[in-house]
Amino acid sequence: MGNLDGKVALVTGAARGQGRSHAVRLAAEGADLIIVDICGQVPTTEYAGATSADLAETAAYIEKAGRKVVAHEADVRDLGALSEAVADGVSRLGRLDVVVANAGVFSSAPVHELTEQQWDTMIDVNLSGVWKTVRATVPTLIEQGTGGSIVLISSTGGTQGFPNFAHYVAAKHGVIGLCRSIANELGGQGIRCNAIQPTSVLTDMIDHEAMYRLFRPDLQSPTHEDFREACQAAMNVLPIPWVEPRDISAAVAWLASDESRYVTGIALPVDAGALVKM
Repeated sequence: MGNLDGKVALVTGAARGQGRSHAVRLAAEGADLIIVDICGQVPTTEYAGATSADLAETAAYIEKAGRKVVAHEADVRDLGALSEAVADGVSRLGRLDVVVANAGVFSSAPVHELTEQQWDTMIDVNLSGVWKTVRATVPTLIEQGTGGSIVLISSTGGTQGFPNFAHYVAAKHGVIGLCRSIANELGGQGIRCNAIQPTSVLTDMIDHEAMYRLFRPDLQSPTHEDFREACQAAMNVLPIPWVEPRDISAAVAWLASDESRYVTGIALPVDAGALVKM
């Protein structure tokens, strides 16, 4: 018996990284899945985008766990495409109980050097895309009349003001505010909404040369190991450079389940102490 037996969950950005980890963990808890990813390159990002093969691999992991899965290639900036993915998934799987708005992108530049495209893309994906995921799913949760759990992936950047990615910080602050409003609006219908604030998570989004240079500008050609050392020195209270996707997925699974049935409107740090670091 899993904590999500009989439930259906939707996860955005599910082709790889955190999103894949969340989807596979929810499947292990007994949920069937609707998984969504753009499966393509997002302009302004300096790392390779996910692919259709990545999304298919996530689906295969879910099926290996003995659960059903409906996969859609859709951009969270496209409300129509998201709504179609939700409608198809609900039609084929029967219902919707859990929504995990995970899809996000990253880029960096000093605030006075950010391009308009960098700013707009960040806000469109990391904030508006979260709202559009909620907008595409909440009508189903309300119509079913059986409550639900919405989990929004924010960041320690939703509280802290990191230099060189003000657009990311602004979006992640917005996600926490959105979470609190949703919790107040929908609580009377048994629909909970919570946010998670990860510290750095080792995925393709941060494990690349542009990020190495951001953390080690003193080096001409910084390496992954140089990046590790800089993160471990600067980021967290616990002596680690970053957490793993499964650490965030454990929090997602808890917030998705009835184990947290009276928890709503919180921003839950999974941050190795980053938010209290002096």
